[in-house]
Amino acid sequence: MAASVWKRCVTAAVKVKCFTSSFTVRRCLLSAAYRDTTVWEAREKDPQNLATLANLMDRTYDRNLPVSSLTVSRFVDNITSAEEVDQAEYYLYKFRHSPNCWYLRDWTIHSWVRQCLKYGRREKALHTLKNKVQYGIFPDSFTFNLLIDSFLKDSDYKSACAIVEEVMVQEAFELPSTQLLSLYALGHYLATRPQLKVSEERALGASLLICGLSSSSSSSSSSSSSSGLCAQFMGNVLLGKVEMQEGIHAVFKGLPLHWAHGYLDRALDVMEKVSAGTGDTRLTKDSLDLMSAVLDDLSAESESSGEDSEVEEEKKGETVDEDDEAERAKLPEYVARFKELRSQLESMNKVEAASFQSLVSALAQKELSAAEVQDLGQYQQQLQGWEAERVQLIQREKETREKAEQEKRERLAAAAAAQ
Repeated sequence: MAASVWKRCVTAAVKVKCFTSSFTVRRCLLSAAYRDTTVWEAREKDPQNLATLANLMDRTYDRNLPVSSLTVSRFVDNITSAEEVDQAEYYLYKFRHSPNCWYLRDWTIHSWVRQCLKYGRREKALHTLKNKVQYGIFPDSFTFNLLIDSFLKDSDYKSACAIVEEVMVQEAFELPSTQLLSLYALGHYLATRPQLKVSEERALGASLLICGLSSSSSSSSSSSSSSGLCAQFMGNVLLGKVEMQEGIHAVFKGLPLHWAHGYLDRALDVMEKVSAGTGDTRLTKDSLDLMSAVLDDLSAESESSGEDSEVEEEKKGETVDEDDEAERAKLPEYVARFKELRSQLESMNKVEAASFQSLVSALAQKELSAAEVQDLGQYQQQLQGWEAERVQLIQREKETREKAEQEKRERLAAAAAAQ
């Protein structure tokens, strides 16, 4: 069902001319300066033998003692091959399930992702990110950007959107660059006409909604505002479809979403907002086509289920949520309201002929460079902070080791004196 909705909407959008042909061909990616590893590699080195570190950690765990975050950091920093990336994954997992699990350093997570990208193991980075609770991988926005960009560069939009989903779950859309890359990934993924399961529709809808909300709140131009509102609109539509089919609990469980009913109603509110706006904000035709197709499908399902209502009544009896049923009963009202609002938008010339993919591509081409400048400045400061924290930990480790050695000498001396 989901696939048919996308096929109808995207096929219609393909027939519409875009701003220019360059936006449909040229990929919008982070600059070479953003991806450059020179600054990161210029950090003070701490050469270590991985076999020695692995032996140290194994013996420490065997004695039920905690491994320090510095040891894990050194292991990750000294990776020199794809095979060692696989070994590091194991020790990240072990550390996460140890008493020191809360102390995996931010720079270790950043280093882990960079090493995965460097040695062609980005699927490992994605795996540990998707299983973040098991590995403790909670990246910062800059690191998220590098991962998203890596998949975009190879036109792997599905994996790029998997990263965007994790950004959504962690509510990490603070940086404009992350918003731009995420919208770009989402727009291009939707243009591939993906066949979506209900869980995938839910994740995609949540990503569109939260990214769109973040983008709209920080937008400074009509194109940015339009992209954000289109994302919000489509996100609410997809989540509203899941709500109508599966109930509200299937929507918000495990995601940072509102638990109140009425996602389709909120999509219509976006249409009203655009209609009442005085600026040049618009909704794209393909986003409106999406809602039209979703409403058609839901109406068809409602008519089909109505024929078997007597049989279903006995089966569902005690399991039906009254609020969910009340929301489903509003479907005819939503259909009528949608048609009215769409007519208003068309009469006011507030329907954008270009597709959502073209809109976000143009926005990224226009604004990503300026967003990168801000990110790179913050990254430099972040590296300095990480280095200061690392030096402090090394000093603390040295003092602790010296204290332990002193205590050992005193115990040996006391034992020798007692003899």
